Amino acid sequence: MRGYLSVDREAADAGPEKEPLARRSPTSLLLSLGLLLLAGWQAAAEAATDDADAEIAAAMALQADVDRGREAYLVCAVCHGVDGAGLDDGTFPQLAGQHATVIVKQLADIRSGRRENPIMLPYALQLIDAQQLADVAGYIASLPRPARQGLGKGTDLAAGADLYRRNCAGCHGAEGEGEAARFIPLLAGQHYAYLLRQVRDIGAGRCGNAHPEMAVLVERLHDAELRALVDFAARLGTPSARAAR
Repeated sequence: MRGYLSVDREAADAGPEKEPLARRSPTSLLLSLGLLLLAGWQAAAEAATDDADAEIAAAMALQADVDRGREAYLVCAVCHGVDGAGLDDGTFPQLAGQHATVIVKQLADIRSGRRENPIMLPYALQLIDAQQLADVAGYIASLPRPARQGLGKGTDLAAGADLYRRNCAGCHGAEGEGEAARFIPLLAGQHYAYLLRQVRDIGAGRCGNAHPEMAVLVERLHDAELRALVDFAARLGTPSARAAR
């Protein structure tokens, strides 16, 4: 009896025998695989955040050399134009006059994978270090903003002005000026089609580096409201925007 109890206790202490992989159900296997993929994705996302934050901090601590930035910008000019105006149809955004901090952050986020942008990635990776990142951002910020940009239909500007005031002005400013210290981009003068694509991507969760509060805000607006808001935002600083207020 004592021997039987001893064997039984040893078996209990050893714990339950692991189920062979071949005997596990498809659901169990899929769950295990999903958990592994999630853990890998979380680790990659954390690494991307650390890499981007470190590069942003390094670039922001450096003095930009605008002349060297002009040379580095040549690779950007292929799409964004020598004047940084982008395209009216929004295929490529206007960069000219954008805050240097915003340019640094977006480039670092793309380089690290925190923001997915397959078209931009090969070009962003051509910047060799934090100094070149600071230089090109400083040069872009020094470019004068173009006098014109791609606009929407202009039929709901009053509604757009009200939506902008209630939802966007607190961060992006009454005139769409943004805030360099908080990496908040300048909106005034940006192409309507580009802005609309961006806010739609943010609302759909396709913009990995979007501010969470902005994602929540955009998500609760109907597409017609987004179009009106963005059309107004693109016109900020123009007579039509002032008249809509």
